[in-house]
Amino acid sequence: MKFVLCCLASCLTISATLLQAQPTPAPLTNSSGTNKSFDPAAATRAWLETVPAEKRVRSDAYFEGRYWFILWNFLLASAISIFLLASGLSARLRDFAERITRSKILQPALYAVPYVLIVYLLSFPLVVYSDFFREHAYGLANQHFGPWFGEQLIELALDLVVSGLLMMALYAVFRRAPRTWWLWGSGLGFLFLALQMLIAPVFIAPLFNTYKPLADRKISQPILAMASANQIPVQQVFEVDASRQSKRVSANVSGLFGTTRISLNDNLLQQCTLAEVRAVMAHEMGHYVLNHAFKLILYFSLFVAGAFAFSYLFFERAIRRWGPRWRVSGIADPAGLPLLVLLFSIYFFLLTPLANTAIRVTEREADAFGLNTAREADGFAKVALKLGAYRKLDPGPLEEMLFFDHPSGRARIRMAMDWKAADLPAGDAGGR
Repeated sequence: MKFVLCCLASCLTISATLLQAQPTPAPLTNSSGTNKSFDPAAATRAWLETVPAEKRVRSDAYFEGRYWFILWNFLLASAISIFLLASGLSARLRDFAERITRSKILQPALYAVPYVLIVYLLSFPLVVYSDFFREHAYGLANQHFGPWFGEQLIELALDLVVSGLLMMALYAVFRRAPRTWWLWGSGLGFLFLALQMLIAPVFIAPLFNTYKPLADRKISQPILAMASANQIPVQQVFEVDASRQSKRVSANVSGLFGTTRISLNDNLLQQCTLAEVRAVMAHEMGHYVLNHAFKLILYFSLFVAGAFAFSYLFFERAIRRWGPRWRVSGIADPAGLPLLVLLFSIYFFLLTPLANTAIRVTEREADAFGLNTAREADGFAKVALKLGAYRKLDPGPLEEMLFFDHPSGRARIRMAMDWKAADLPAGDAGGR
């Protein structure tokens, strides 16, 4: 069961379909060699023009197709919830749980097991198309169907465990606070988000990939030097075998309260220069130093509180009208879960631009931190171009506001060129 609570893990992911060397625009300087006549707008256009038109068309098509998946996922989730209610299947699942045990604590967990399985089966055709066939069609994935499906089953098992625990806690709140359940539910949402940030990097991520210390000191030492300068408490850098699944590169600084870990995947090591690696890692360190994990927990806790308040306004009204037909008695009845999920789906679908903006703002802050830390303006621009293999490089302003949870490639390159125009000492953007 997924309440659309998680948009927290932010990491710079870069496709390998543009991994061949990008031509670097000639520096725009005056005769003295300084940046006084450097034009950031012209330099940004020059960087963008290095991407062949056919690749721009392909990446635009890929990213614009994702706009429709926002709608399709919402419509599918809504249709499944309505089906479970209108068919009486949700009530029969509750009856099944009540026959198994008289414990009010365990009944929601027993309801959750068949509920999660049914939702998974009904959602699977869209998932396999969007996450497997489409990724392969655009050259972004490496994994064959068997291993991919195996990881889907691991995710399903995790969903079953987490959903059971969350349902027990959630419905305990609903039974004990029939009038203020939305407020206590919001607090539970906050705890769920915080625990996910703490547990996922250390205990969940290794279920899908192998983490090992990075052996190449020419790469690890500059990263650790940046970490030390910014008081990030780590002693080593981890390498992740992400090439088993994808052609994309990624990195992150994750964890809280002593679980902090710097990790970068093998695609990044194989396909990017040291300047680009430094640019990416400095960006990720920005998330840590600027406390973006805590900020995003706060932002999304407020969003979740809004979702519970929205549900409080409409749940009882819907039960008064359709409850007898659905055989749902009220908020403490597990059979009403599909209605709660439906209301959450509507709320978060409408909130999409605001949720994207919250993440995009933190990403822009991390970009600025990364430029000031790594001092690799050209390396940062090259990374932004590689991101353009699966994210539209030059969207319109409204399009970027509505659909982008990261700054566009154009916006990121312009930031790098503005930094360069300030004539600050910059690092070498050359090869490793």
